[in-house]
Amino acid sequence: MTVEFAARLPLSRNELDRDAEFRTTPDLERVLRDDPSTRFLPVRGSEVLRNPDGTLRFVSADAVPGGTVTLYLGRAVSDAPDAAAGTRFAAAFVDGATAAAIEPDDDAWESLRMFGTELSARDQGLAVEAVAMANWHAVHGFSPRTGSATDVVTGGWVRRDPEGHEHFPRTDAAIIVGVTDADDRILLGSNAAWDANRYSLLAGFVEPGESLEDAVRREVWEESGVHVEEPEYLGSQPWPFPASLMVGFRARAVDGDPSTARPDGVEILDVRWFSRDEIRERAGDTLLLPGRTSIARAIIEEWYGGPLDLP
Repeated sequence: MTVEFAARLPLSRNELDRDAEFRTTPDLERVLRDDPSTRFLPVRGSEVLRNPDGTLRFVSADAVPGGTVTLYLGRAVSDAPDAAAGTRFAAAFVDGATAAAIEPDDDAWESLRMFGTELSARDQGLAVEAVAMANWHAVHGFSPRTGSATDVVTGGWVRRDPEGHEHFPRTDAAIIVGVTDADDRILLGSNAAWDANRYSLLAGFVEPGESLEDAVRREVWEESGVHVEEPEYLGSQPWPFPASLMVGFRARAVDGDPSTARPDGVEILDVRWFSRDEIRERAGDTLLLPGRTSIARAIIEEWYGGPLDLP
């Protein structure tokens, strides 16, 4: 991954020491609560709390009721106006009543999808980590092995059932690929769940026993009928909606008539080859592209040759 491409991936930035060793501290939640310098980030569902200026808003332990699931996020590695280097951060996964008590203004709670590009590298890393783990905790209250209720241990990074089975968070790998043809046009598809004029790159989850490169070939063929060769890794970005890691590639269509591209008709309703001129003339008007928070946008801009002046 080049430095230039990495700079286009807002959700891959990070300036935080996850401090995994500290997670095993005995009675860690009490230790964090007793330290007045600890900053807690409230998370409501998949939304985090923002200040009016767009930065993340942290609260003290007093604002987080006992019994709230918390997660040790790590510690700051550099000084910032709101926290010195070494400051420890935790997420607090709050319910609706607690969220309303902390901040009743619903507009102050927002999805990371909407403002990830605006955050500092430290806050971006904190928010992605917190949201991804909030989604994991929300669906792992019971053991998939025994059905028993699980307890939160190891600073929120493990859930353990009464039989001693430990359950760890997992990330779902998904490929996303910028496919180009012999005329250097890019292949975009319109998902069945989107507006008809919204297009993005083809993507899909990696299947068990499958390499990333094979997933690229399979997904592009299944969704568009296009065979590709020489998948080339570009970079990766976490996408905690709910628990994906998007692995970005570019690939070339195998020589042949590009007009044979056809949507699968189920997930993808339309596929089209776009030239740079078409993107420049239509984007933001009759053509809607992925937002700036996504790796899809970064790959499109990498092919395009520079930033697109779009939201």
